[in-house]
Amino acid sequence: MNFNHHPILAPALEQAIDAVVLIDDANRITLFNAAAERLWGYDRDDVLGKDVKFLVPRDIRPAHDGYVEANRKGQTNKIVGTSREVRIERKDGKEVWGSFSLSKIDVDGKIHYMGFIRDVTEEVHRREELRLLSLVVNETDRTVMVLDQNRRIIYVNRAFNELFGYSLPDVLGKLPTDFLTGGETDADTLTRLRRKAWQSRGFTEDILCYDRSGNAIWVSAAVNPILDMRGEVANVVVVLTDITSLKRVQSLQDDVLDALASNLSLPEVTDVLCRRVEAIAPDIVSSVLLVDTEKKLRPLAGPSLPAAYCEALDGASAGENAGSCGTAAWRGEPVYVTDIETDPLWASYKHLALPHGLRACWSSPIKLSDGRIAGTFAFYYREPRGTNLFHQQIVKACLHLCKLAIERDEARRQIALLSHFDSLTGLPNRSRLLEETATLLRKAGGEDKNVAIFAINLDRFKDVNNSLGHAIGDKVLIEVAYRLQRLVNNYAAVVGRTGGDSFVIALPDCNAARATAEADRILRAISEPTKIQDFSLALSASIGISIFRDNGVDPETLLTHAETAMYQAKSAGRAIYRFFSPEMNQLAQDRLVLGAALHNALSMNRLSLHYQPQIDLSSNALHGIEALARWHDPELGDISPGRFIPLAEEIGLIETIGKWSLREACRQMAAWRGTGISIPTVSVNLSPLHFNDCSLPGYVAGLLEEFSLPAACLTVEITESVMMDAGPETLRTLARLHEIGVGLSMDDFGTGFSSLSNLTRMPITELKLDRSFMLNFETDPSAQAVATAVVRIGQSLGMTVVSEGVETESQARLLRLLNCTVAQGYYFAKAMKACDLEQWIRTGRSAGTELLKASA
Repeated sequence: MNFNHHPILAPALEQAIDAVVLIDDANRITLFNAAAERLWGYDRDDVLGKDVKFLVPRDIRPAHDGYVEANRKGQTNKIVGTSREVRIERKDGKEVWGSFSLSKIDVDGKIHYMGFIRDVTEEVHRREELRLLSLVVNETDRTVMVLDQNRRIIYVNRAFNELFGYSLPDVLGKLPTDFLTGGETDADTLTRLRRKAWQSRGFTEDILCYDRSGNAIWVSAAVNPILDMRGEVANVVVVLTDITSLKRVQSLQDDVLDALASNLSLPEVTDVLCRRVEAIAPDIVSSVLLVDTEKKLRPLAGPSLPAAYCEALDGASAGENAGSCGTAAWRGEPVYVTDIETDPLWASYKHLALPHGLRACWSSPIKLSDGRIAGTFAFYYREPRGTNLFHQQIVKACLHLCKLAIERDEARRQIALLSHFDSLTGLPNRSRLLEETATLLRKAGGEDKNVAIFAINLDRFKDVNNSLGHAIGDKVLIEVAYRLQRLVNNYAAVVGRTGGDSFVIALPDCNAARATAEADRILRAISEPTKIQDFSLALSASIGISIFRDNGVDPETLLTHAETAMYQAKSAGRAIYRFFSPEMNQLAQDRLVLGAALHNALSMNRLSLHYQPQIDLSSNALHGIEALARWHDPELGDISPGRFIPLAEEIGLIETIGKWSLREACRQMAAWRGTGISIPTVSVNLSPLHFNDCSLPGYVAGLLEEFSLPAACLTVEITESVMMDAGPETLRTLARLHEIGVGLSMDDFGTGFSSLSNLTRMPITELKLDRSFMLNFETDPSAQAVATAVVRIGQSLGMTVVSEGVETESQARLLRLLNCTVAQGYYFAKAMKACDLEQWIRTGRSAGTELLKASA
C-alpha cells in the first residue's frame, strides 16, 4: 500500500501534528510528513528512500537493524504497541526528545512499520529540572515545608524528618503551628507568625519549636509565598534553619553582658562565663588565664578544673612548647592539641593534665583593642578529639566577652588611679594629697611636731601655653613636678598637683623658720632655666605657706589658707612667698565676693567703656581713642581695672569681657558716626587667650558688618606675651585679622620679652611705648634712650608709635622732637564716658592740644 497517494490517508498524515515515518519491508523510508521534517530538520527529499537508521542516533545505529529484523520476524515485540521516549539527533546537530510509538502493518505478507513521534523535548527538560529540584530539596540539610493555599502541609523533605522526627504522612494536611510549637514558644511571636503567613510578602521569623520527643529547637523560618497567575497565594515554601546553637551562644552572651553591667569583679565575671559555657556544652571544661607583664600565666577562672592543676599552672611562663595556653599566649594565635599525651607542646606539662582526665586542649589568645595579648581562653576535652562548629561559635563569642571584661577591669583600675593621681605628672591629685596629708598630720600631732603646707603656683604660665602651645606647657609642668620631688625626696614629704599650674608640698617636721628656707629653695629650683625642645624658659612661682596648728589642724583648712597666702604673694609682685595670716583670709573672702559680683555685672550689663583720646603730635588732630573697661557696682562702688581684670583672668571671664568690649566699642563708634561725630579709630585691649581662638577674626568681621563699620576704624591691642614665640594658631589668627583690615597694636612695648624677629613675623601696625618710660622721661637719659629706640624701631618698620602716660608739657615736647607719632595721657585728657568725649570733641577744649598748637 502506498500511503503517499492515498486520497484520504495521505492528507491526514501530512497534516498530523506528530511526526509520521513509514518504512517498508527493506527498512527504507517511504513516508516522511511535514511534522517529521520539523522534528528532524531534514527535507523529505533528503530522507525518502534511505534506510531508517539514517534517522537513528549514531551511537545505536549498528544495533538498529538487528532489533528491527527480530521484531519483523516475530522473535520479539518490545516496541510495537508501546510508547517510549527516544533521543533524536537533528540535522543541525541539536538533540531533542520524542515520544515514540510504532505500528506494525502486514501488506501482502510484507511487514511495514509506521512510527508516530511527538516532540516532548520541553517535557523531558522540565521533568529533569523537577527531578533535580526534588533531589536538591529532599537531600539538602535545610528543612523545607511546602504548604497549600490554606497553609496546610503538602510536602516536607528528608531534613524535616531528621530535625523534628515527623514524616510526610505524619504531618500531611496539618497546620505547622499545631504540632511544632509548645509551652515556651513566645505567644507574641506565634501571633505575628500566623498573621504574616496570610500575607503575600515573604518574611523571616525566629521561633522556638519542639520536635516529636518534646526537645526545644530554635529555628529561623524563611517564609516565601508562591503566587499564581492572578497574584493570589497558591503555595507557601518555608525553609527552616536550626539556630539552636546560635541562640545558646546568644543566651551565654546576654548572661555574661549582664554580669559585666553589674558590679562583679573580673574573676567573678569570668567564672560566670565558664559556668555558662559548660552548661550549654557539657563535654567541655573551660578556663581563662591572664598573662602578666612578665609573660607568666595566672589562672583567673576554671570552675571545673582541679584546684591542684590551677595551682601548678600559676606562674608558668608563656613560650613555645608551654602547653596549649602558654604557646597560644606566646604565638598570639590559637593552638589546637587533639591529644595531650602525644603532642610535643605538652611534653613538659602532660603529667599535670593527664592524671585529671584532661586529654585534649584548644586554647586561643585574648587580644585587647591595642593588640596586647592579655590572656587565653581554653577548652579542655576528656577524650582525644578536635573541635566542632558549635564549639567554634562559643569560642568566638567568649574571646570577645573576655576582651570586654578585661578592658572593663583595666578601665576601672585606670579610673581609680586617675581619681587619686594626676595623669600628666603622676603626682597625687588634690583628694589623694589631702588623704596623705591627713596621715602626716596625725603622725605630727602624736609627736608634737609641725607640718608646713606650701601652695605653689607658676607665674604667668598661661603665657607659655598660649604662645608655645599646650604640648610645651605639659613638658614644663612635668619638669617642675620632677624638681619639686627632687627637692624633698629625703623628707618623707607629700608632693601633689592640685590642678593646672598649681602644686602643693606637705613637709613634715617643718616650722616657720625652716619653711622660709625651704620656700627659698623652691623658688630657686623653679627659676633655674628650663630648656624644652628649642626653647629656654625662665620660670618663677608664687608660694603661700600655712603651718599646722598655727593656721589650722585639718588638711582642707591648711591647704585653703596656703592657697590664700599664695594669691597674696601673686598680688604682691610674684616670684615671692607669703605666710598665711588672718588678714589674708579676709582678703580671700573679699576676692570671692568680688568674683561673684563680676559674674553678676556681666550678666546685668553693668560694665562700661571709657574712652581716652590719642593725639597726633604732628598735626594736633585726634588720632583715635582707646576703649578702657570700667566697673561700678551698686554695693561695692567703683572697682578699678587693676583689681577686676586680673580677677577675670583667674576666674575665666577675661574672654567674655574682651568680646563684650569689642561689641560695645563697635556699637558706640556706629552711634557716633550716625550723629556726625568723626573719630578715626578705636583701640580695644584683648587678652592673650583671644588669639588662640580661631573664631576671633570671624567674630570681629561679624561686628564690623553688623554695625556697618570700615575695618580701619578698629584697632586690636595685644600684649608682648602674645608675640613671644607665638604658636601657629596665634599667627594665623593675627594674619586673618590683618587681612580683614583691622589694625594691630603692640601694647606695653619694651616691658616684656619682645624680639625683633618675632615683631617682623606679625602684621603689627602700631607700637605703644609703655607708660613706665614716662615717669622720669625728662630727666632720665636711659628712659629717653629706650623711648628713642622704640620710636626708631617703629619708624624703620613703618609702624605708628603711640606713647602712653604723657602727663606734662615737657614730655609731649620731647616726644614731638623724637618724631613720636601719637601720644595719650592725662596731659591731653583722661579716659571719659562716651557723652563726655562727645562734649570734649565738640568744644575742642584740651590743654594739651592748645599748648601743642602754641609750641608748633
